[in-house]
Amino acid sequence: MPGLADLNALPAPEFEQLLLRCCAAPGWARQVTAGRPYASLADLLAVADAAWAARGTADLDAAMGGHPRIGERRLSGWSAQEQASVGADVATATALADGNAAYEQRFGHVFLICATGRGQAEILAELHRRMSNDPATEREAAAAEIGKINDIRLRKLVTA
Repeated sequence: MPGLADLNALPAPEFEQLLLRCCAAPGWARQVTAGRPYASLADLLAVADAAWAARGTADLDAAMGGHPRIGERRLSGWSAQEQASVGADVATATALADGNAAYEQRFGHVFLICATGRGQAEILAELHRRMSNDPATEREAAAAEIGKINDIRLRKLVTA
């Protein structure tokens, strides 16, 4: 897996910066960097998953702060690719914007969902469903979605 070999060969600060583009949680990025070298993608993903499971509150806050609102049109990088299926239906886009605002008012952070392969209607339905969560449950739901996003992004990073 030449992509992984190249990543293993990077100086630690460069590797950590690449990880921070995947997930803006500095503690997570440090732990994944410290686990090098990785013999396989599976090893990298296992360490990344364990680091995410052991995250602190500050890492979750940083990761959430690094994500744009779902359905925003001014996206770049990873988010633009992941939200490509969100589409341009005006009524649903408006409902997503309204739902995002209500969600942020209730929970104090952006609505996070692994959007890869999901359409607007499915995302909107999940947003509405999760609005009934209590704040602690919702933070864990958001964290689980970030874990899924991290997995997808790390796979892309290795195969780039």
